[in-house]
Amino acid sequence: MEAEAKPGDRCVLVIFGGAGDLAKRLLIPALYNLRRAGLLPEDFAVIGVARTEKDDESFRRDFRDSLRKFADGKMVEGDWNWLAGRISYLKGDFDDPAAYKKLTQLLSKTDKAHNTGGNYLFYLATPPQVFGTIVRQLGDAGLVREAEGQWRRVIIEKPFGSDLPSAEALNRDILGVLAEGQIYRIDHYLGKETVQNILVFRFANGIFEPLWNRNHIDHVQITVTEALGVEQRGKFYDATGALRDMVPNHLFQLLTLTAMEPPTCFGAESVRSEKAKVLEAVRPFGPEDARHNVVRAQYGAGAIDGNRIAPYHRAANVAPDSVTETYVALKLTIDNWRWAGVPFYLRTGKALAARRSEIAIQFKQAPFALFRDTPVDRLTPNIMVLQIQPEEGMTLRFSAKIPGPNVHMDGVEMKFNYTDHFKAAPSTGYETLIYDCMIGDATLFQRADNIEAGWRVVQPALDAWAKDGVAELPLYPAGSAGPAEADALLARDGRHWRPINGDDDGKSP
Repeated sequence: MEAEAKPGDRCVLVIFGGAGDLAKRLLIPALYNLRRAGLLPEDFAVIGVARTEKDDESFRRDFRDSLRKFADGKMVEGDWNWLAGRISYLKGDFDDPAAYKKLTQLLSKTDKAHNTGGNYLFYLATPPQVFGTIVRQLGDAGLVREAEGQWRRVIIEKPFGSDLPSAEALNRDILGVLAEGQIYRIDHYLGKETVQNILVFRFANGIFEPLWNRNHIDHVQITVTEALGVEQRGKFYDATGALRDMVPNHLFQLLTLTAMEPPTCFGAESVRSEKAKVLEAVRPFGPEDARHNVVRAQYGAGAIDGNRIAPYHRAANVAPDSVTETYVALKLTIDNWRWAGVPFYLRTGKALAARRSEIAIQFKQAPFALFRDTPVDRLTPNIMVLQIQPEEGMTLRFSAKIPGPNVHMDGVEMKFNYTDHFKAAPSTGYETLIYDCMIGDATLFQRADNIEAGWRVVQPALDAWAKDGVAELPLYPAGSAGPAEADALLARDGRHWRPINGDDDGKSP
């Protein structure tokens, strides 16, 4: 968020599911941070819509309590009071036409009170099964019809579908009501500074882009792991699993930004078109590929930070005989000129040794011939790591000579940390995305074809799993680095995963 950026367009933000966890933990802290940064318009208001019995005052009080709990840094009363004075609540069922009539009346009242110009931004912070219902009801109520000088936009959270057919059906449903330009399919990973910086890092630095191809890169590892188990999300997670929950969205966003060709400009359509081309170029899985290059597993009993973790099948709202995967790893190849022959290894899972999100670029080894008659027995691998969580930054690993009369080498690292260098303001990752919606910039959001292309890549694996069926999955202990089968996925190519805790041993993967 640049200090010199202008505030977003005046509008009313309507949060469906406003009493839920997402709104409390992330959306309201993000709005507060935008206010602190001077990026919310003065003519702005928030309406929360949910089934819970509340009034305006109790709704604001809940948000205040959440902000105290989840916002980084000390809460500034003046900024909170400014935001709280613009928050109201509407109780209603998402499938009840009467609720949308009441919403229409409240929007008209809010427009007049806060001079928001008739611009409405609808945020669907709800379970995915009601996305289509809400959009259809908004259409029936005339709330997404744009008039001259007034815009209507809808933010849709993930997961967008549960497989390719359901994603295609959901796209048909919402595109029957909304124009593509009104739809903002959100992935909060794209609000992370490091994720956005991948484009700048690649295309604004002449020292890196010439190396960003099959001639210089050996392989790429993309990791998104969590140290937590499913906790209270058992009902949702047991019907979803690690692949559906993380791969077509979070991991493929990181994949496409890493592998895409330079766009003609940073306009939304140029960037999204290049990202779509990456997924279209992923070599399709045949049935055997889906079994051979995709690993799934489930966490068993273990310990994380000294705390005992029960096995997944004993979590609340999880079937005792569940075969839902909590870990998935896959090997992909991209059949285009830049990446032919370069494997991309992706992994994600719950209840692992650490919370970590990163992209690791492993460069090819230099020739060893020069060092044959020296004490050097191996070369330090050159690895560039783009770190997204828990800290945002970059690390470059390379070889350097140890001081002394003989040639001995060791691996050294150059590190860059966003917080230390830029003194970055607190962020949830949603600030940039909400702001972009307010100004109508869709660059960081997914288009219909991007969504469907992602599901198209993983659908063969889902089909193979459904066809094969299993009585149980491989287990990995909670607090470990994952299953042995995932290690074998790389070992057969003569490589190994980077440690999840980030402490590489310097051996070449």
